[in-house]
Amino acid sequence: MTTAERSSRVRAAHAIPALVLAVMTLAMTPLRSAAQAVITGIVTDTSDAPIFGAEITVEGSDANARTDEHGSFRLAGIPLGESSVTVRRLGFAFFKVDVQVSQPSGAQLTVRMTPVAGSLPTVVVRADRMSYRGRLAGYYGRLEKRSAGYFITREQIDHERPSSLGQLLQRVPGIRASRGRAGITGVRMRGRNCWPLVWFDGVPMPAGEVDLDSFVPSSIQGIELYLGSTTAPASYTYDRDLSSCGTILIWSRGPDTDPVNAGSSASDDLEALVAHLAVYTAEKVDRQTRLDTTQVLSLAFPPPLYASRTPGLVIAQFVVDTLGRVEGGTVGIVSSTAPLFTDAVRLALATATFVPALKDGHLVRQLVQQPFEFSIGRQQPAAR
Repeated sequence: MTTAERSSRVRAAHAIPALVLAVMTLAMTPLRSAAQAVITGIVTDTSDAPIFGAEITVEGSDANARTDEHGSFRLAGIPLGESSVTVRRLGFAFFKVDVQVSQPSGAQLTVRMTPVAGSLPTVVVRADRMSYRGRLAGYYGRLEKRSAGYFITREQIDHERPSSLGQLLQRVPGIRASRGRAGITGVRMRGRNCWPLVWFDGVPMPAGEVDLDSFVPSSIQGIELYLGSTTAPASYTYDRDLSSCGTILIWSRGPDTDPVNAGSSASDDLEALVAHLAVYTAEKVDRQTRLDTTQVLSLAFPPPLYASRTPGLVIAQFVVDTLGRVEGGTVGIVSSTAPLFTDAVRLALATATFVPALKDGHLVRQLVQQPFEFSIGRQQPAAR
């Protein structure tokens, strides 16, 4: 072997590892993906009530979403360019729109869906007064009157979603959060340097400063804060010296505050029944079903929402059978402003009576939508 041949083989031997390394590096380097964006939006009915549970998809893509209780949705991984977005919801006309997505920040979409299920006249639940009972009767009564103290309601807690109770309380005028020994989170009221007296579900906790962050905000139904020594309810003053730095009443959630039917929904085969005319929609019957006004509808305004002066709206969708009863497993909620309103409607529909629909002289099952409006009759002083 000549010297030139040996030199050529040595160069080739050194080149092979370098080539392998280059190939490995190329294989490990991720390919730059095409730019993607998001489409956000809101889905409502023709009266602008948000629609819950609408299915949004993008043709030619795996992207899909369902609207939340506010009618909002978010679709991620959308390629730039034009996309065909479809929106489906049982009881509403199919909706399709082409959306131009020109930048990664995405596009916003507002969809108004037209109902095809018969929409019945709105049932109005008007409450002029309320009689409170149970362990939270006193709290609800004081919340309704708001004659003294500062109140934080469950609706406010759920809306703000604070990470801790201390974070929530320090937003109250006259309240200052403080960090004590051993990391305890407490508050001071109106410049005082002593800790307030804390009551939990009517039981005093007077043994030193209470770590307020030990209470999980999502477990609290309501909070009352009394900044003075004489403003707290008489039954919660305990001792004048202990109450001189202010009083905090914390009320927990429980079976008496939470909806009992929040998890139930319409059966999955309802759409198939409509498609095969086993259940009719409004345009396919000769006489639409309607609520039987000769019978009393047992529907009550939820006490916690009345106490906080919270009106509401629920749009329920369900099948009325040939006997004029709501079929079990067919009740779905199209729109609702609060879970407790939803629960009240579900309970009422379980015993409601309707006049059934007619088709060609025969009684038939019909898919309908029924709005329920919860209204507070008399005016109260503005919330503090």
